[in-house]
Amino acid sequence: MIRCRRLLPAMIALPLALAIAGCSGKTKVVYVPAPPPPPPITAPTRTPPSEAKPAAAAPAIATTGDNADVEFVATHAPLSSEEGLASWYGPPYHNRKAANGQIFDQNAMTAAHRTLPLNSLIKVTNLQTGQSVVVRVTDRGPFVQGRLLDLSMASAKAAGVWRPGTAKVRVDVYQTPSPIAEGGRWCVQVGAFKNEDEAIKLRDHLLHKYHTANVIEFTGPTGHWVRIRPQADDKKKAFEIASELTPVEGNAYLVRLD
Repeated sequence: MIRCRRLLPAMIALPLALAIAGCSGKTKVVYVPAPPPPPPITAPTRTPPSEAKPAAAAPAIATTGDNADVEFVATHAPLSSEEGLASWYGPPYHNRKAANGQIFDQNAMTAAHRTLPLNSLIKVTNLQTGQSVVVRVTDRGPFVQGRLLDLSMASAKAAGVWRPGTAKVRVDVYQTPSPIAEGGRWCVQVGAFKNEDEAIKLRDHLLHKYHTANVIEFTGPTGHWVRIRPQADDKKKAFEIASELTPVEGNAYLVRLD
């Protein structure tokens, strides 16, 4: 191929020279310049890194929950906020009666809290992943020291709590059917006892010590419990009882009933 390219200009020039010489009757050689070589092949240009277009930002994690509740949360400021450890619950509580009187459905978007009024509207945000869920408080718990909130299984999956089991969250409260800091009906719940005899023994002791209180012993999915309701379900008295109790087994929790 290289040889053919070198002979091409000469082959073009020779017929033209002979044609010109024939017209004049004299032999005259005219040299026609060879055509310019083709332009060199160059590599395609690349955009410098500084001029490259930035990658599209990852889409924000959407908040899940009931559509009307999600819209309300998006257009209002929270009434209060708190941070703590959240866990989740399902079996063996699934299809049992919750604190609000309805049947607990582990596949519904709900939560359990010990002191927020029932039916409060809250937004739960996983502080590690940014995932959030809008739920209603329908139950009481968690009855484990150091935990703030229990999410239903469905809510826990939406908030990224289900797989790890626990996660640090922020709870923003947006609606409550009654004031948070005032009023309410309160009690102290002690448990869970593995041994029913220990629960009955504590019940009898508390009946003598707090003779004006309503003290009952009952069995729950995780063991035996003792509940103390002071006269008029007074919050101040319930707080005093919870502070005084040091049960041998289980823990004492201040719980709002309504």
